Amino acid sequence: MQTPVSTNMVATSQPDAVAVGLGILERGGNAVDAAIATAIALTVVEPCSNGIGSDAFAMVWMDGSLHGINASGRSPAAWPADVYHNRERMPILGWDAVTVPGAVSGWIALHERFGSMELSTLAEGAVRLARDGFVVTPLTAASWARSAQRFAAFPAWGETFAPGGRTPDSGERFRCPEQAETIERIVESRGESFYRGELASRIVADAERHGALLSAEDLATHAPVWCDPLSSRWGEHELHELPPNGQGLVALVAAGILERLGYAAEGPFDPLALHLQIEAMKCAFSDIKAVVGDPACMTVEPEELLSPDHLDTHARRIRIDRASDPGHVVVSDASTVYLSCADASGGMVSFIQSNYMGFGSGVVIPGTGIAMQNRGAGFVLTKGHPNRAGGGKRPYHTIIPGFVTRDGRPECSFGVMGGHMQPQGHVQVLWRMFELGMDPQDALDAPRWRIAEGRRVHLEPGFPPKTVQALEQLGHTIEIAEERTVAFGGGQVVRRTDGGWIGGSDPRRDGCVGGR
Repeated sequence: MQTPVSTNMVATSQPDAVAVGLGILERGGNAVDAAIATAIALTVVEPCSNGIGSDAFAMVWMDGSLHGINASGRSPAAWPADVYHNRERMPILGWDAVTVPGAVSGWIALHERFGSMELSTLAEGAVRLARDGFVVTPLTAASWARSAQRFAAFPAWGETFAPGGRTPDSGERFRCPEQAETIERIVESRGESFYRGELASRIVADAERHGALLSAEDLATHAPVWCDPLSSRWGEHELHELPPNGQGLVALVAAGILERLGYAAEGPFDPLALHLQIEAMKCAFSDIKAVVGDPACMTVEPEELLSPDHLDTHARRIRIDRASDPGHVVVSDASTVYLSCADASGGMVSFIQSNYMGFGSGVVIPGTGIAMQNRGAGFVLTKGHPNRAGGGKRPYHTIIPGFVTRDGRPECSFGVMGGHMQPQGHVQVLWRMFELGMDPQDALDAPRWRIAEGRRVHLEPGFPPKTVQALEQLGHTIEIAEERTVAFGGGQVVRRTDGGWIGGSDPRRDGCVGGR
């Protein structure tokens, strides 16, 4: 059923955070105000996916144009060029995996440029939820519980997120007053405490206790980057994604290939349409994973990867009668939160933040509630690769907010969380909305596919047997999951209509869409 049309709307993975964002809009705040308030609240109510020590990215429609911000952090400057070269893979736990957290800087930068309410007002909801407590939702409780064994060797994590030796059950009220105090310090200092003050000193002191190389200068010199989004045509629409170090280019390349193939699907389970999407996604991942990293280290410009000649070449390589293995590199990983906000004046925000793998590195700064991300795990150890681990670099990022315009007007703010599933989810949700005419909620509810190595493709339950058989006859090795889970992403959508906003929230997560 279509979501009722609203003049203000918030969609995200936690109902408490939706309520915080809507409250700001009802008090006269704009979409950016609501997004900041919602993002801060999410660090409290879904700590198994993001936190105060996260990175963040956003696209903002304000003042008649689309703005992008990259609030991801760099690796410690003291990392040598051959850091971890003696390992088979990048570390994923502990201080070895930590990069400078950028989310706080993103909140502040967005507020300085577009905010209309006091920052302290925007943080009130998060502070209240941390101090007074919130009721833990079912999927969050399950993810939280799975983390207990993973972080058993991290005492500060246990003291903060598993007090008394246990994680909270679904329906249980959880409080974290340390987070409330930390958020208040961040707000009062407009982020200075986190990057150059008391909180920064506590972060660096913990790093030094554990022999890590993150320094006071690493924090003090961090700054978010405003950037121009990149785009690809999608029929009458433009799909917008942020430039590297994120993987938004994967979705753009796949969309550009599909635009050239020009196949009109006969329905949501048309096997040829699904085949072409899968093949386009393989090509895009193979393309992007080989060249994307910190923009300062890339030898190929993003515009080259989106050039007509480059996309034409990819489109010609795709066979409509046979699955391929172009050497794509895709893994199943990560937890993330995404939020979409829209206001009565037409402002929209597409915002995403994440600690990467669940709570992140397992490092929690004692007494603060700050869980540090493990984004360093996004680097590779391959010599000569632009994403090779080294000092002062931003790693390849999986989290990508999405945005769609039509005829120079904002049409849709959306995202599909979940590591390398994200660009795959972007393509599938957009295809269902803009080519099949589905309502945002129906587009999110529909079963999804995701590629694995070689010709393997995972399908959620719900694809007709005839479709599965046809994909197998095309050479795909099909594996059907037992149930629909966050392994296939978790999305949120807010879309424009003539009368206002409609939206959708993914049933694979605990969230909802709310409007007034």
